[in-house]
Amino acid sequence: MMRERQDRVAGERVNGAAVPAQDSRREASDHHTSRPVASAGDWDSWESWNERSRIVLSPVAAPSILGLFGFAGATFMVASLLAGWWGSPATASPVIAPFALFFGGLAQLLAGMWSYRARDGVATAMHGTWGSFWLGWGLLVLLTAGGILPTSVLTSRAFGFWFIVLAVVTTFGALAALGDSLGLFTVLGLLAAGSGLLAAGLVGPIPLLVTAGGWVLVASAAAAFYTAGAMMLAEAFKGRTILPLGKYSAAANIPGRKAMQPIGYPGGMPGAKIGQ
Repeated sequence: MMRERQDRVAGERVNGAAVPAQDSRREASDHHTSRPVASAGDWDSWESWNERSRIVLSPVAAPSILGLFGFAGATFMVASLLAGWWGSPATASPVIAPFALFFGGLAQLLAGMWSYRARDGVATAMHGTWGSFWLGWGLLVLLTAGGILPTSVLTSRAFGFWFIVLAVVTTFGALAALGDSLGLFTVLGLLAAGSGLLAAGLVGPIPLLVTAGGWVLVASAAAAFYTAGAMMLAEAFKGRTILPLGKYSAAANIPGRKAMQPIGYPGGMPGAKIGQ
């Protein structure tokens, strides 16, 4: 009997394979911790993998707050100029260019790169695309102001092809934004439409479409101001909704409410969750 008792303590059967007593106890406890059931030969490798596997999440402030403000500021000034609200493009553009280059360009491009940290593919693509555009636009205007390039390049058909590319990329961004919120979709949808009008107006050339494109881009800038402001207020008030963004969760659109995923970091910060 002593021998039989030792056999029972020394080994048990799990899935038809003999495992040491301590492994069987480990298997029994793992049943309550949802650890995968493994055979005797797998325990060492599974434990080794488990010990060295780590996921480190680094919460960051929402990069799109900066990115959308930068986009909105540069777009509003240039688009209102194209819409004929004020001034002459020949004299106003060189004054706007440094602001657009740094705020709409550099700051937004940095926001796009920080969006990698937030694991936000849409923000990475959109801020990266439009940040690069504003850097290019600012440089082009400064080159014309310095006499290195003729001012006609800013109204040329070649310049119109910039907006063909922007319209295509932004259309895909708008479709992808439908998975996040109606607020972001509105910004990118209007942006894609305005880019398409500018492309057609410059390539045409049809000046009336350029003016119409300016008006649509002003609306996109206004939507971007609202979206960035709503995101900043939500972060300042610890994730509580102040201005609704058209999220697909009813709680997320009620002012004063704090919408969280069923499992998530209480702060809801980018880097600890996917997206912003």
